Amino acid sequence: MKPPLVLAACLLAAPAFAQPDLDALREQVRSAECAFARSMADRDFEAFGRFVADDSVFFAPGMRRGKAQVLEGWKRFFEGAQAPFSWAPQQVEMLADGSLGYSTGLVRGPDGKATSRFNSVWRRHAQGQWQVVFDSGSPLSEAEKAKAGEPDARPCAKP
Repeated sequence: MKPPLVLAACLLAAPAFAQPDLDALREQVRSAECAFARSMADRDFEAFGRFVADDSVFFAPGMRRGKAQVLEGWKRFFEGAQAPFSWAPQQVEMLADGSLGYSTGLVRGPDGKATSRFNSVWRRHAQGQWQVVFDSGSPLSEAEKAKAGEPDARPCAKP
């Protein structure tokens, strides 16, 4: 290859090797998690379903594989006027390539008391939309129970 062609090829390939803006992607996942949680607060089961990937795996209630099973298991949480629980991300992390995000935070009952911790893995689709591919919960440690009364560092803001 001639030097000008090599230079042109390198310039064209440069965007493919550019590092993603992980801070911006973390904010996208945090916003997606907040919108996902808002679907529960708003009692909007259809909106909830838009955040669940077709090939998702949710570990509660019971092992649920695929969007249809997840929605079947979660539909009962959307019955009634008041949400049975709420959640908000406290920490969000990304893979270095920006393809997957992880969010975790406290789950709170209607009385505001922390009951457990959620852990969600998010995948970005070609159109830029983030969807949950793995979701699970875990009991709170003694340290988390002691801090559970403290407000979240960055709670989801109401629109």
